[in-house]
Amino acid sequence: MNESDQDRCPCRPLLDRLGDRWSVLLLVTLQEGPAHYGDLLRRIGDISRKILAQTLRSLERDGLVIRTVLADSVVKVRYELSPLGHSLAEPLSAIRSWIDDHQPTVEAHQRAYDARTDDPGVTELRRRRATPALAPASAAATRRLHLAL
Repeated sequence: MNESDQDRCPCRPLLDRLGDRWSVLLLVTLQEGPAHYGDLLRRIGDISRKILAQTLRSLERDGLVIRTVLADSVVKVRYELSPLGHSLAEPLSAIRSWIDDHQPTVEAHQRAYDARTDDPGVTELRRRRATPALAPASAAATRRLHLAL
């Protein structure tokens, strides 16, 4: 383990998992009850099969999801929240509720921010400082110029 790994917060891997858009979407979807792989694929929508499989494996590895293979005439796989996953349901529901309540306000702020034209931003200010308008030469620079001529 290198030094930067030792300095990382031990909660970082789990925060990274919960900060991943697909993980949260799957956990929220599974709050509604167990679902088969194909059902999850349809309900999530724009997720690829590969990403869905990887995310479900990661959530299973973390103990948040239980994978059950059902051997009928056709083998099916069912996913459901584990007890640990259910314990995460309440905070996820609170976040989802907050989003539902505040999404229009956030979108209004985004539109206002995107419409701003009077704020040059840090990059523009740095560029202006790096290429200032011609400033009057200092007395020493003027003397050197006259001596050189």
